[in-house]
Amino acid sequence: MYSKDEIVKSVPQKGFFGQPKGLFTLFFTEFWERFSYYGMRAILILYMYYELHDGGLGLDRGTANSIMALYGSLIYMSGIIGGWFADRVWGTRKTVFYGGILIMIGHIVLALPFGLTALLISMAFIIAGTGLLKSNVSTIVGDMYAEGDNRRDSGFSIFYMGINMGAFIAPLIIGTVGEEYNFHLGFGLAAVGMFIGLIVFFVTQKKFLGLAGLEVPNPLTEQEKKKTIRNVIIAIIAILIAGFILNATGNLTMAVFSLIITTLGILIPTAFFIVMYRSPKTTKDEKSRVLAYIPLFIAAVMFWAIQEQGATILATYADTRTDLTVGSFEIPASWFQSLNPLFIIIFAPIFAWIWLKLGNRQPSTPKKFAISLFFAGLSFLVMIIPAKMSGGTELVSPWWLVLSFFLVVVGELLLSPVGLSATTKLAPAAFAAQTMSLWFLTSAAAQAINAQLVRVYEAVTEITYFGTLGALSIFLGLLLLVLTPIIAKAMRGVN
Repeated sequence: MYSKDEIVKSVPQKGFFGQPKGLFTLFFTEFWERFSYYGMRAILILYMYYELHDGGLGLDRGTANSIMALYGSLIYMSGIIGGWFADRVWGTRKTVFYGGILIMIGHIVLALPFGLTALLISMAFIIAGTGLLKSNVSTIVGDMYAEGDNRRDSGFSIFYMGINMGAFIAPLIIGTVGEEYNFHLGFGLAAVGMFIGLIVFFVTQKKFLGLAGLEVPNPLTEQEKKKTIRNVIIAIIAILIAGFILNATGNLTMAVFSLIITTLGILIPTAFFIVMYRSPKTTKDEKSRVLAYIPLFIAAVMFWAIQEQGATILATYADTRTDLTVGSFEIPASWFQSLNPLFIIIFAPIFAWIWLKLGNRQPSTPKKFAISLFFAGLSFLVMIIPAKMSGGTELVSPWWLVLSFFLVVVGELLLSPVGLSATTKLAPAAFAAQTMSLWFLTSAAAQAINAQLVRVYEAVTEITYFGTLGALSIFLGLLLLVLTPIIAKAMRGVN
């Protein structure tokens, strides 16, 4: 096994904005992966609820929003599988590459004009591929830094900026092509983006990544391999039987499926925490850090429950409740999906500079999380104003959406790159990649919950919906501030 020092020494340590050269490989791999994913996502909800004669599938808007939330939840939930494969079978580097291949296949399938069937097949490939790639590429970023390296948070902020550069450009290109010309052509461009990302990763990995991502931290024994194969077969049979029973009894509906996913979104991370905490491979200090991670996890779920609605509730709000006409030009609704990454591109370097400037004097991780919840809450509370002014029926100024996206981005920069970094530092050594998967389960749980919330949105007023969720986020932020000293102590020296 490689030691942490051996891995760090094998990576060229300077050359990409003062960061390890390997950050170049991971920056541009994620740039193109996010280009493909967010480009597809920008037009997917429109594709689902636009009428057949407009090139869509003709689903009702509530169902489309629910599918989007479930899709997002399953994508991040699949990170558990990706973390397991990285920790026990392939190592993070191979797992990332194989994941990219599956994502590319998924986009190619979606580009084919085969309606709902192609959509479901595509979702299966993209869910599996993103699960393999997403959490593991972030784990490799953490592997390149030595313990106590103050560049770590800054490096993750730069990496996060790369993610959002791809996410910013994608809706402008893929969104425009999809809305103005053809949805399937837009999905085809997403496939091209992932192909470019695979090339970047394959060509530069050996030179820039050194040993990072090559090791399998906790490889399966022969006995464990047999047990795993047996368990997978049993699980597949159980799923097929359950599906058959639900279909035979008329219960295989979107409502039942969404309830199942919501339940899994809560139970899976709970089981994950229990397994890591009780494992004999987890040391006493690591057990304490696992406990400290729980309130951070809950805070992140609340944050993402609001942030992720930018692609569902706020996306349909842009399409149906917003005045998109500027002079003689009509803004494509998908362009609003570029606001979040645009603001991150602008402000991520500023936040990275702030953390470097403050060094050890910067706010602790729990405090950053608490402040992020305040901004998330405000991003929804401001949406009460246009709801009140318009009576919930008239078209509103697009600037309200711009303000909402801006506020949630400030919170995101306090939570997301910091959360990625904190996860790599708090993770038990035997569960490194799987703990990163647990971080992405915050989004999975949030979107699983959102699958139920989008139904509430259709049943209550906009003032009630935005006001309740906004107030809840601020309340949890205050609670986290109160608990900060206890959490900081349990983190055992990790800031």
